[in-house]
Amino acid sequence: MNSTLRRTVVVTTAVSIALGLAACGKAGSSANSSSSASSSSGGAQVIGLLLPENTTTRYEQFDKPLFEAKVKALAPNATVQYANAGGSAQTQAQQVQTMINAGVKVLVVDAQDSAQIKSSVQAAKAKGIKVVAYDRLAQGPVDAYVSFDNEKVGELQGQGLLAAMGAKATPTAKVVEIDGDSADPNAADFKKGFTTAVAGKVNIAYDASGLWKPDVAAQKATAAFNQVGAKNVAGVYSANDGMAAGIVTSMKNAGVVAPIGGQDAQLDAVQRIIAGTQAYTVYKAYKPEAEAAATLAVDLLNGTPVSSVATATKTSGSGDQVPSDLLVPVLVTKANVESTVVADALYTASQICTSDFAAACTAAGIK
Repeated sequence: MNSTLRRTVVVTTAVSIALGLAACGKAGSSANSSSSASSSSGGAQVIGLLLPENTTTRYEQFDKPLFEAKVKALAPNATVQYANAGGSAQTQAQQVQTMINAGVKVLVVDAQDSAQIKSSVQAAKAKGIKVVAYDRLAQGPVDAYVSFDNEKVGELQGQGLLAAMGAKATPTAKVVEIDGDSADPNAADFKKGFTTAVAGKVNIAYDASGLWKPDVAAQKATAAFNQVGAKNVAGVYSANDGMAAGIVTSMKNAGVVAPIGGQDAQLDAVQRIIAGTQAYTVYKAYKPEAEAAATLAVDLLNGTPVSSVATATKTSGSGDQVPSDLLVPVLVTKANVESTVVADALYTASQICTSDFAAACTAAGIK
């Protein structure tokens, strides 16, 4: 999964656009630069990294630093400029425009809204800027896309839930399904994979969007439990770990005893898996994804074809055929926490096995 291409880009001038990005940011969003360059200058080769939100812990904790480190390794003199949309598609559009105005050469964009970002992608392309869609496939004339096989993610989630339900997984067993935000094309892929995996094996008794927000997911889950009946719920699907955290609280308050799973392998989710309050997560290794995106960005700076990394093709919502690198996700349960997220150094055993989880870790053989 991990790209090994190494390129060197000689940069004659670096540019700092942190002030411009900060000016267009809103409350709840962040905009900063990883560069210490002090002035704008035409001809500078700069990569812009735009991430969608900071509620999900992965973006600030993993994606950003991993991407920056790989760019530095491949192109030591290149500059990475960074901004986080804070969950606002409008803020992200402003951040794209600011980077266009500053003359960045490549934009790596994890779209907050894949459809709304289309006009921004078109504007960037009109200025000769290359665009890499990161994690979520943006609409418009994108040059390359890096993500995971997201239908496979949903399929693993379905398999994980069925396995956790065991003998209770019957065609009449009632499952509550809390999906992601429809503005994210990945959410539809997750849902498709999940529903395909469980079709005819359980009964989806309630289906709603949690918008990737723990509080919204908790509210939808509470409504589901009231409608279906707490004692009738045999399983709960959460499209990601962040929402699962909110749903677990709703389950406890409602007295629902049923397996729940998510995805993203967040630290708190891994701890819930160890403690037995979450059945599984899907691990999408951040390092190979961020490094593949960085490699593509440097290749595009260098005028190198992306085909050595982006070996697949994915069709976007706008009908564009986009060269893609689709990585392989992994189902994580209590049985393989140590051989997955610990072995990959995503988290250390000590990070997982804090005092509240020490006994559960000992029982699970994590040390």
